[in-house]
Amino acid sequence: MKKTACILLAMITVSVLVFAGCGKSQSKSGGDKFTVGFDQDFPPMGFVGEDGEFTGFDLELAAEAAKRMGKTVVYQPIAWDSKDAELDSGTIDCIWNGFTISGREDSYTWSDAYMENSQVFVVKKDSGINTAADLAGKIVEVQADSSAEAALKEGDNAALAATFGTMQTTPDYDTALMDLDMGTVDAVAMDSTVAEYKITSGGMDLKVLDEPFASETYGVGFKKGNEALRNEVNDTLKAMAKDGTLKKISEKWFGTDVTIIK
Repeated sequence: MKKTACILLAMITVSVLVFAGCGKSQSKSGGDKFTVGFDQDFPPMGFVGEDGEFTGFDLELAAEAAKRMGKTVVYQPIAWDSKDAELDSGTIDCIWNGFTISGREDSYTWSDAYMENSQVFVVKKDSGINTAADLAGKIVEVQADSSAEAALKEGDNAALAATFGTMQTTPDYDTALMDLDMGTVDAVAMDSTVAEYKITSGGMDLKVLDEPFASETYGVGFKKGNEALRNEVNDTLKAMAKDGTLKKISEKWFGTDVTIIK
């Protein structure tokens, strides 16, 4: 009889613990999270640091904004060419990772632009390539579904791209720059912000061609119609600009204030 009572007591104890655990899990998945979608191979905006943790300029901005909004930031790495599906399904609340507004104005609900950027060509220093005209007949690589790819399909840039021997895509810029460094491609078309950071920190013998082929601004992209969250983030970014927090974070990553929110 005592053995039966002990077994029963143990079963009750386990049930209570399981129930308590379920409650804890449910509370973690409540409405206090701010899930940020980003490309984890896009330094200095968002990437995996030497300690294995996610870091970067945009991720630091997002974390500070989430804290001020009373939310817990969750970093969700995504495949860049699947970003729309992730946003539409609700897996992420926003795309915040060097996300270009230009050309996508009507596809998302946008925050105010917070940073300017340009698209450039990166080549090996000893390649003999000094201008965009020198890319005629060359292999140019670009990240799939990126702003650089889109820019090279429009107007005068489309005519320029038509002179390339090949324009091919790759999933991320880390791969593209390794391809360039190994000599399997002749140039990479990409964001100047990322290019300068990678060349400075990566020790690769590369250079950026002087003339950008497109100019743009970065913003935080939300699912079309999600104005409530966009407005909350916008107000928070403006407050961060006013009290100097944006400037401080920018100077940490770039050595100067690159932000444009007032």
